[in-house]
Formats: sequence, structure tokens, C-alpha cells
Amino acid sequence: MKRMDELKIDGKRVLCRVDFNVPLDDEGKITDDSRITGALPTIRKAVDKKAKVILMSHMGRPDGKPDDKFSLSPVAERLEKLLEKKVKLAPDCIGEDVKKMVSEMNAGDVLLLENLRFHPGEKKNSDDFAKELAALCDVYINDAFAVCHRAHASVSAITKHVSEAGAGLLLQKELDYFEKAMADPKRPLVAIIGGAKVSSKLKALENMLSHVNKIIIGGAMANTFLKKKGISVGSSKVEDDLLDSAGSVMEKAEKAGIDFYLPTDFVVAQKMEKSAETKTVSAQEIPDGWMALDIGPETTKEYDKALADAKTIIWNGPMGVFEMEPFSRGTLSLVKTVANADALSIVGGGDTDTAVHMSGQADKIDFISTGGGAFLTLMEGKPLPGVAALDGVGKG
Repeated sequence: MKRMDELKIDGKRVLCRVDFNVPLDDEGKITDDSRITGALPTIRKAVDKKAKVILMSHMGRPDGKPDDKFSLSPVAERLEKLLEKKVKLAPDCIGEDVKKMVSEMNAGDVLLLENLRFHPGEKKNSDDFAKELAALCDVYINDAFAVCHRAHASVSAITKHVSEAGAGLLLQKELDYFEKAMADPKRPLVAIIGGAKVSSKLKALENMLSHVNKIIIGGAMANTFLKKKGISVGSSKVEDDLLDSAGSVMEKAEKAGIDFYLPTDFVVAQKMEKSAETKTVSAQEIPDGWMALDIGPETTKEYDKALADAKTIIWNGPMGVFEMEPFSRGTLSLVKTVANADALSIVGGGDTDTAVHMSGQADKIDFISTGGGAFLTLMEGKPLPGVAALDGVGKG
């Protein structure tokens, strides 16, 4: 796979897949532009090379047809302000009108194509749709790490129809950091795995057993492990069909000499509500009808100790329902510990990213990944279709 620095883009039509799937409020205004700012280095570099920069992205789930609610118009406006240069928005991402706009571009111009998912061919990885996109460019650059785990037309099929392609600066940075954490990490390497479901993290957990020195578990997924150990967890969420899988993970960790940490106390409530009555109890004392919604103070201390000697930390998934203040302390405290650790810290996953920014510690984390699903795919040890597709360009 070529890096952007290895591509000859001077004066050429450069089609760049970015991820501008930003959150909007009820009035259609962007509430977080970090995905746009993340792509700026690649865009600016292409502009500096006098390339004709054509950007393409998806937004939301418009079900394969145009929907004004998912137009990239707010993105074009924000990008124009950030770049301090004109950004035109095309009426579509393919078709005669788009071809005409591309043909009229001057060196250094920036054109944003309309939402790729207005066409069913995008999610279907349609070869015909990909061919139409590819016809707009001389060079293709993928800078959308967050969608690299999906075999979609603008990420995968398109690479069969371009002669020159490579990774943008953001995508390369994502892959470089992950490689640094997993291939030859400074040890101890600690994985923090949280979130709601064991099912969504099981493959990542199994793969991590081949790499890490310690695993810290949090979030609702911890309940399944505790139940497997014979501990009653009240009304807490449990995946009963994965009890044996959870047991297998703990058994393999023990055989491999990996320290495996589970919560020893919880903040519990009868309802998942901000106003709910809460109390802190040990893991063995969750009352019937109550559910674990955050790790407790003793667990927080134990996890802090586990991270004290870490040299590399990789984190995916919160410790509890951090969006609600009564259940936020465990996650936010852990953010602070990770941020101040003498270790390379890499955080991935939308919820974890949100928690890090909520804590005000984001600038102390070494790298915050822009992709939840793609990050998890890497943690599972699987190849990313978008990256594999770039590897194949020019090899017949």
C-alpha cells in the first residue's frame, strides 16, 4: 500500500474518500467537526500540490435514495471555513453535472460530492457505481479509516478501476499507531475492554490474548463474566448464551499468565435513569431487581494499580453508562488515569472517544482513533477491506 507521499498528485484530479459522517442537531447544524478536522492535513497537502481535490463521503443512513436531511451541505460550509477557501458542493456524486463540475476545476480547487449513500450502489459495493466514481479522477486516496472495515464501493470496488491509489495521512496515522501498539509494544501492554456486549467484543478479546499482559473488563459485558464465576448480578444485563465463551476467555487468560481484571464493586440502581436512587455495593451483593451501571470506587482503585506500570494501553469501551452523571465516575476516572499514565495510550470507539472528550483529558491521550468499527476489527486481528483493496492496486 502506497502512502500519500509516494503518490504523484501534482496538478492531477485527486478523488479522496473521507469520513464526514458528522453529528447534526435538530436544526441541521454540526455539533462535532472532529472528523472534518481530522481530514484537513490530507486535503491541505493535496491543495498545496495544486491538485484538483474531489472529496467524497457518506452521511447517516438515507436508504439508498436522496434525502435532504442527510445532505453534506453543512459539511461544505464548515469545511470552507476551516480551509479558508471556497468549497463547492456537487448536486450528486456521479452523473453528467458532476463530470462537468470536475472538468471546470482549476488547480487547488476543492469540490465536495453529495452523499454517496444516496445511491444503493455504495453499500452494495457495486462495480458499476465504483466505475463511475473512479472516472472522476487520476489518483484515488482513501483517508476514511472509520469505514475501512466496510466493503463499500467508494472504499473497496473503486480500487479495481484506478491505476494509482494510496492511503491519506489520517488513515496512515491510524494504521501506524495500531501497529506500534500491537506489533512490537513497550510492555506491559494493557487492554481495557468495556461496553455493553461480550458478543461485540468477543473476537477482540480472544485476539488480545495473544498480545497483551493484562486485560481490564468493564461495562455491562463484565456481568456475563461474573455470572460465569457464579456471582449473582441482580437484574444486570447478561448474555446467557455467551457464558461458556466468557469462561473460555478467562481460562485461556489464566493459562497464558495474563492478569484478567473484573469489577469488584458497582454503582447500582433499579432504573437506568439520571434521577434513580443509587448505591454502591460489592460485586457479590447486588440486590435482586437492581442492576450494575458503573464500576465502583474499589474497582477504580484496583484498575488504577493495574495501569500503574503499563507502557502501552489500548482502550475500547466505557466502564458504565457514563452519559448519565450518577454512573459516569468510573469511566471518567479511568480516562484521567490513562491520560496521566507513563505509557503510549490509544483509544478507539465512539463512546470511549466521547468519554475522553467529556473528561477534558483528550489532549493527554496519545492517539484517539476516528473509527469504532474499524478499530475493533483491527483489535480482532482481521484485515480491513479498505486497506486490503489499496494493497491490490497496480498488482493486476
